[in-house]
Amino acid sequence: MNASSLIRPHQQQLSSMHQLLEICVVGGCLFACTVVFGVKWREEYYIAAIASAMSYNFFAHHQGLYQSWRSQRIDVEARQVFIAWGLTLLAILTLAWATKSVERFSRLTIGSWVVATPVILTTMRWTLRHLLHRLRQNGRNSRVIAIAGAGTLAQQLAQTIENSPWMGFRIAGFFDNAPAGNLSLQGDLPSLVAEARAGRFDEIYIALPMTSEHTIQALIRDLSNSSIPVHIVPDLFTFNLINARMRTLGGLPIISVYDSPMDSYNALIKRAEDLVLGSLILSLIAAPMLLIAALIKLDSAGPVLFRQRRYGLNGEEIRILKFRTMTVTEDGDRVQQASSNDQRVTRIGRFLRRTSLDELPQFLNVLAGSMSIVGPRPHAVAHNEEYRERIQGYMLRHLVKPGITGWAQVNGWRGETDTLEKMEKRIEHDLYYIRNWSLLLDLKIIGMTVFRGFVHRNAY
Repeated sequence: MNASSLIRPHQQQLSSMHQLLEICVVGGCLFACTVVFGVKWREEYYIAAIASAMSYNFFAHHQGLYQSWRSQRIDVEARQVFIAWGLTLLAILTLAWATKSVERFSRLTIGSWVVATPVILTTMRWTLRHLLHRLRQNGRNSRVIAIAGAGTLAQQLAQTIENSPWMGFRIAGFFDNAPAGNLSLQGDLPSLVAEARAGRFDEIYIALPMTSEHTIQALIRDLSNSSIPVHIVPDLFTFNLINARMRTLGGLPIISVYDSPMDSYNALIKRAEDLVLGSLILSLIAAPMLLIAALIKLDSAGPVLFRQRRYGLNGEEIRILKFRTMTVTEDGDRVQQASSNDQRVTRIGRFLRRTSLDELPQFLNVLAGSMSIVGPRPHAVAHNEEYRERIQGYMLRHLVKPGITGWAQVNGWRGETDTLEKMEKRIEHDLYYIRNWSLLLDLKIIGMTVFRGFVHRNAY
């Protein structure tokens, strides 16, 4: 075993200490809140502290919060802390309701405890991570790993490890029976087995292609006598993955290659974001929208609003609202995109399109639930049918709700797509958004839209 792996031999004891510390934080934070607000520490607070600490420990275990941190990002871990705390509160509220003891607690004390506890837990975990990161930078608490394979998959794995120094992994070498890439080999697979049995590695990662099934089986069998953790890296880097994750189907492990980031928790956060920000924005733009509607009626004959068929979540057809900016309202099997000096665009319509003000009615779609504030821009049905056959992965953009603004738009990929390359770049940015979705990314895109996303030279 690597001498620098100071923590690993005591991993179980340290995990137990960490659990005890968090139990103390949950109960201690409640006690601190009673002291701050001058509330007497009565029996019901004592029972609440113990019940909440035990409940949090149970739900934290369920969320995997006491497993190794090396391969887990802090934002994912923070989310798991808040989920575990939310479930804890639900259990405690249910208990308080069942025992008819809700009124015996100070609302100010409980409210402060509810907010402060997950913040302290997350901050504590971030601090511990930071200390471990400093240790790893100094060569402490690192793990020496060997990689079986030298092809594209092994290169991807090595690059991921190099880009994530906080994990504390040090690659001892690559082992394969035949060179398959630009990586220099430390030895062949039999030599990997020999060195593993000699205890020269802390962990082994098998990064061989799917076609090497028999080689992988033989290697796993030979490594079973080494008492070293062995991990298999799925050969999926050649696929255009969208939020790939491991699942189980009746106990059978499966890998979701294309999947939406909007699980039940994320979907709830996303919907809350749309309702809160959408309502706020609509209250601010209501008067300008009435003015725009009047200008459209004065400028040309026709309806104020234009409803067009688009594809929404899961490719289902929706109808989005826009201010009418043309003398026509095309919505058939062929829809001609607006171009520079397009004679169909009205005078007020040209201004609305250049400033993106024609999209404002879509906040009504957001409140209704068919769109989000941020997401891939919905294309006309005719354009979807055209490009889904020409661009690989085009329809994957419908794994999330379409948005009023998006990552492609704030990066300049908006307006007319008169070449296939322009549409490909737009789809590339849409898929990046889906892979990397977070609430912070949404807020970043909204901020970029406010400062630079309204007016664009490609908007006709």
